[in-house]
Amino acid sequence: MSEIEQKGAFYLGREYDLKAGEVTDRPVFYPARHLTTHAVFLGMTGSGKTGLGLILLEEALLQGTPVIAIDPKGDVTNLLLTFPSLSPEAFEPWVDAERAQRKGLTVQQAAEQAADLWRKGLADWGIGPDRLARLREGAEFVLYTPGSKAGVPVNVLHRFDPPALDWETHEETLRERIQGLVTALLSLVGREADPLQSPEHVLLSLIVEHVWRSGQGLDLPTLIRLIQQPPVRQVGVFDLESFLPEKERTSLARALNNIFASPGFEVWREGTPLEIGPMLRTDDGRPRANIFYLPHLDDTERHFFVTLLLEAVRDWMAAQSGTSDLRAILYFDEVFGFFPPHPANPPTKQPLMALIKQGRAAGLGVVLSTQNPADLDYKGLTNAGTWAVGTLRTDRDKNRVLEGLEGATEAAGVGFDRASLDKAITGLRSRVFLLHDIRADAPVFFHTRWAMSYLRGPLTRTQVRQLVGTQATQRPAAAVPSPAAPPPPPPTAPAEPASSVPPTLPSSVPQIFLPAAETLEWALRQHEERTGKEVVVRSKRLVYQPRLLAVGTVYLEDERKGVRHQETVARLVEPPPPPAPVNWEEGEVTLDLDDLSHEPVGEGAYLPVPAHMTKATAYKRWTRAFSEYLYRNIRITIWYNPALKLYGKVGETRRDFRLRCEKEARERRDAEIAKAKKAMDKKMQRVQEKLRREQRELAEDQAELEARKREELLTLGESALGFLTGRRSRILSTASRKRRLTKQAEADVRESEEAIKDLEAQLKALAEEWQEEVEEINDRWAATLEEIEVVEVAPRRRDVVIDYCGLAWVPEWEVETEDGGRIQLAAFEWA
Repeated sequence: MSEIEQKGAFYLGREYDLKAGEVTDRPVFYPARHLTTHAVFLGMTGSGKTGLGLILLEEALLQGTPVIAIDPKGDVTNLLLTFPSLSPEAFEPWVDAERAQRKGLTVQQAAEQAADLWRKGLADWGIGPDRLARLREGAEFVLYTPGSKAGVPVNVLHRFDPPALDWETHEETLRERIQGLVTALLSLVGREADPLQSPEHVLLSLIVEHVWRSGQGLDLPTLIRLIQQPPVRQVGVFDLESFLPEKERTSLARALNNIFASPGFEVWREGTPLEIGPMLRTDDGRPRANIFYLPHLDDTERHFFVTLLLEAVRDWMAAQSGTSDLRAILYFDEVFGFFPPHPANPPTKQPLMALIKQGRAAGLGVVLSTQNPADLDYKGLTNAGTWAVGTLRTDRDKNRVLEGLEGATEAAGVGFDRASLDKAITGLRSRVFLLHDIRADAPVFFHTRWAMSYLRGPLTRTQVRQLVGTQATQRPAAAVPSPAAPPPPPPTAPAEPASSVPPTLPSSVPQIFLPAAETLEWALRQHEERTGKEVVVRSKRLVYQPRLLAVGTVYLEDERKGVRHQETVARLVEPPPPPAPVNWEEGEVTLDLDDLSHEPVGEGAYLPVPAHMTKATAYKRWTRAFSEYLYRNIRITIWYNPALKLYGKVGETRRDFRLRCEKEARERRDAEIAKAKKAMDKKMQRVQEKLRREQRELAEDQAELEARKREELLTLGESALGFLTGRRSRILSTASRKRRLTKQAEADVRESEEAIKDLEAQLKALAEEWQEEVEEINDRWAATLEEIEVVEVAPRRRDVVIDYCGLAWVPEWEVETEDGGRIQLAAFEWA
């Protein structure tokens, strides 16, 4: 393996000495599995950020990792411009004719210069035409143009079809898919797309769920008709007309119909269905680079498509089992406007945040690239485990990067030297980046290698059509071999010299022997079933191969998260001679040390031990290296609900964790409602007591008023008699006083009646306030169920215990076949 190749790692460039201002000869390899904690690429125009992104995608494809690339500007299309011949003729169709003319060159001369530049640049970084050919032949490149036939069109309306999932088992997944579909659709017509606050969103979601549950097909024309005549008559406690009047439903239906009837919309219904699983690999297992070209779309159409694409990735992710390896990369170039800081909330933000929070468990690595750190949501920044920071435009940008890095490192529980990094990233030159990986020992500055892709800049739609046509004509057809005589058998390789007893080694070199648990007959049978070829044995022998066995136990404990878990990791490898390090990503085995012996078991031939495996110091070095590997790489992920501060259990599914969250939220909601009801009851009791007191006073005032009226009536009678008897003065005075008392009694009655009316209004207001408070509490606790994310539990250094690191004698059946061939079959049964 060459110095620029390392299994399971991406060759990004070479380390850069800031003090000397020069590139060193130390290659920079980035472990692929680290990308499951996601990455952010930051740098202004001219920083080399686009080149770095394409280099990462080239390396991923070489390692067999499929790619989903979102390309708003057209730069990622350069990934298809790889020319193994490095000839001027290959470059000529893609050179910029106007730029060549400004330089006083013909197109042919510019192509010759580009070919020379790329040939020399690649050679300087140790890359030859064979590596370019391996990239072109080892992967398939597909250029999608949604809403256009310039490339491969995408059928987004396929997302309307009901998935083949059972509602009882997958209700949460199906509702997430409906939410994403409706959000994208409403964004296309410029309507509010809040799933909780938008009446249009709620009604459309109910309609889609109703149709999907009934097992019927759904398309846009059907949906438009159902908006006008919904299959539901009530939404929550409101009747349909109160919730969303017919006039507003008609307006929404008309807006969607205008989109459906437009001449260009037909293309959205053609092409490859937007389903991620089939897109990732070819039938023969090669990875695909799926590039979604978007420059021809307006902002509304871009958000519509990207939302659907992200939701499709989310569907794929939900169907994956847990893994710590990198399964696929989602690369989002120039993410400005799609993932902005709070309070902006475009339809693409929520699904992208979900992919970042939950992608690691499914092996999805999300890479966001942008010029300005202010373009990104702060939570998204701090969730990224890897940062590549190039030249920045302003001090404000630099400070935001440092804040995000500090948040990310604190979340990972590692140190952060802000002052040193502040000084270091000031004034970086083009193609020089700070690489900060939370799983690495320290940040490193590096200079990107030469991109294998021709970086000619964004392609137009016409050039995309030309490129897709060229790729189709250049793709070789599968060769059909002509009948021929079978090749002669290869010469039999001489058997390696061996001894009937293990070689003598220093006592300080630990040794362990694996038993030959597989019989030759069983091993042969498995080999024949696997290859489909019958084996006729001429001779056989049991040989023991010297290998390095490392077994360690990692104790993962976090009292706050309620985690007590241990994981045993074993690697059986053939270590390279020093100073080359052992690649601990290889040789994964599962075994029990109790099944192994420290003495030879059974008869067999023992092969010689390489010189570098006979030294005790080598095993001490490998022990330290394996311990460091376990400390850096062994993690477990559990679900976490930050709103409830509730952690999942190791191995718990998202569905089971959500059920626990629902139970916890329900209990806390009930407790809060009970507490609030107690407080509200006190308020209402005070008002009711005042009301009862006022009602008693009203009764008393009314009784007094009746008495005053009777007295006044009697006084009027006396007044009439007084006129006849001559006592006019005193009787008039008494009548006047009685009249005043009656008026006062009437005023007291009116006052009591008004006070009662006011208190009754207060009671009604309190009842309405209580209803609103209950609804608010219910909504708030329901919203906590959507805040489910993934958190990581990492070991401390003292939690890594190496159980064994030493020489292991591994049994194999060495068989010489009748045709002179030689095969080796495992004789130890791995658990």
